[in-house]
Order: sequence, then structure tokens, then C-alpha cells
Amino acid sequence: MTRSTPFRPSRRGFLSSTGMTLLVASIAGAKAAEHSGTLPWKPFAALPPQPLPGGRWYVFTPDEARMVEAIVDRLIPADDLSIGGKEAGCATFIDRQLAGSYGSSERLYTQGPFLPGLPTQGYQGAEAPVARYRAGLAALAQHVRAQFAGKAFADLAPTDQDKVLGDFDAGKVAYPAAAGFFNLLLQNTMEGFFADPIYGGNKDMAGWKLLGFPGARYDYRDYVTAHNQPFPLPPLSIAGRPEWKVGSK
Repeated sequence: MTRSTPFRPSRRGFLSSTGMTLLVASIAGAKAAEHSGTLPWKPFAALPPQPLPGGRWYVFTPDEARMVEAIVDRLIPADDLSIGGKEAGCATFIDRQLAGSYGSSERLYTQGPFLPGLPTQGYQGAEAPVARYRAGLAALAQHVRAQFAGKAFADLAPTDQDKVLGDFDAGKVAYPAAAGFFNLLLQNTMEGFFADPIYGGNKDMAGWKLLGFPGARYDYRDYVTAHNQPFPLPPLSIAGRPEWKVGSK
């Protein structure tokens, strides 16, 4: 650059120089931590699971809880292979998830603009899951009362329950968000059936036993070469197994 050539900083040059500065600073910080004898991270720094005590509903009203228990039992009905969604605790799982950060979307960006998304992008609206459940369950209850002479969803025959859920899935009801709410229910029910039991669902690890999933075991080195063979040990939760007892010495 000659003296007569004016200096015009470019955006690309600024970003490149800024990136190099941050990279050098991060390397220096890591080196300092290495030389100081301390790790650049702390064990258990991530948020561990926080189990909630049972015996109560945290978000659902009694009527909502009864409805959700009936719904999850139709989405995952009991058969000769496994227990159903209600007995597996899927409604409890959903309630406890709604009581946490998931229910309020506090870990997600929820500001506008809100635009229609692609089917692969999931929900793109402003409402958090708790609000979606409140509105969706109210719409479902109103639809059932109008179609079945004032009855509640839990009191319908299984075939009628399946028809109601099928109409919501297909968006054949007056509630505009019916299909999206059904998909949310289905997703959360499946999560409750297969998630770690520490979160309230998957009672007795029924979902894992159905799949042959070993759970949260630490070491599989003795079994990595046992191809196409069932895993010989029972599944293990993050919290251990129900029959384990901690004794005092």
C-alpha cells in the first residue's frame, strides 16, 4: 500500500483478524491452564438430572392429567410385549418435563419474527410447550364434549378415543393447531416411554426391555465383539436399579 492509497478496511479482513485474535487468546488461555496445573474444565460442570418427587402433578390439573393418561394409553396401548403408556408413566414424564426448562422454552430463542417453517423444522411459533398443552387439551376436551354428548375423553370407548386422536392428527377439527398438538403429544409420549426412568417415565425400564437396550452402563468392553447376540445383563438407569439398596456400615 502506497501513501497515496487510502486505507479501506474490509468486513472480511475485520472478521479474519478478529477470528485470529480470539484463536490466539484461547490458545494462550489453554496453555496457561496447562502450565498452572489446573484443567480448563470442571468435572460435572453440566447440569445433572434433577428428579422430582412423585405423588403429585406439577403442571397438569387433575382433569388434564386424566385426559393425558388416557391419551398416552391409546398412543402406546398395552399388549403381550409390554405395558401401556399410562402404566409406563408417560403422562408423569410429560408433566415433569413441562415443569422444567422444556415447558417454558427458557433455553430456546423464542423471539420473533415468526414465519411458517418447513415440516422438517418443527414448531416455529411463539408459545412454549406449557401453553401449547393448555390450549391443545382444552380444544380436545371441547371437541369431545361437542361430539359425544358432554363426555370426557377418558370416558370414551377406545375406538372413539382413537377416532378423536385420528381427527386431531389429520387436522379435521375446528382447532387450527390440532395436527401440531397431536405431533407434540406423540413425540413426548415416545420420549416418556424410552427415556431414562429418572425422568418419571419408562417404569421398570419397560421400554428398554422391549428393545433390548442396556441403558446407562459405563463399560461395554467385554461385549463389543459379541455381534448379533442379546446383551446378557439387565438395563441400568442413571439412578441405578430399583432393587439396589444402599446400606450403612
